[in-house]
Amino acid sequence: MNSRERILGRVRRALADVPPDERPYEEAVPRDYLREHGKRTVEETVELLAENLADYRAIVHRADAEELPLLVMRLLAAHGSQEAVVPPELPPWWTAAADLVRIHDRAADTPQRLDRVGSVVTGCAVAIAETGTVVLDGSPDQGRRRISLVPDHHICVVRVPEQVVASVPQALERLDPTRPLTWISGPSATSDIELDRVEGVHGPRTLEVILLDG
Repeated sequence: MNSRERILGRVRRALADVPPDERPYEEAVPRDYLREHGKRTVEETVELLAENLADYRAIVHRADAEELPLLVMRLLAAHGSQEAVVPPELPPWWTAAADLVRIHDRAADTPQRLDRVGSVVTGCAVAIAETGTVVLDGSPDQGRRRISLVPDHHICVVRVPEQVVASVPQALERLDPTRPLTWISGPSATSDIELDRVEGVHGPRTLEVILLDG
């Protein structure tokens, strides 16, 4: 008997007393979650997103289409980035004003190579106001998961209001569960046993979110 057969045997024994007519789990557990907590206008939802992002120590900016390229340029320059990773279909005009080397997301790039890149600029799939979370799904304007985890500085552009939802249930309705989802609430952070916070351990030390109006 191999390990697989032993494990399946234990599962069968544990389920031996389950009546055959028992309702399936997905039917037995009620799914009556609130779709959102309270009613808000679109602008109030966007403001709540900005507040919760900042509460998680993300740096939040507001910009329109005319301001965005210059803002991205300033953020990259302030971080001292001479190179930035860009997904394959990131709108070129987002970084058009920046004087830097653009590293295109490629399978051949090693984690060591990405670690030498100062910043990454991505779009997002959806942003959740109630939790201050941006979600990436590996779409062409977001790239592979690793490019948003290895560089130390992440600039994420959220289109407002179309990419902003109030709650997690609303976000799940927009997301494809078969895609590689990355849920980001603030910069990467962890604490040791003495609760000393350390940022940048499992991902970017600095997260800057640009809310792109219109």
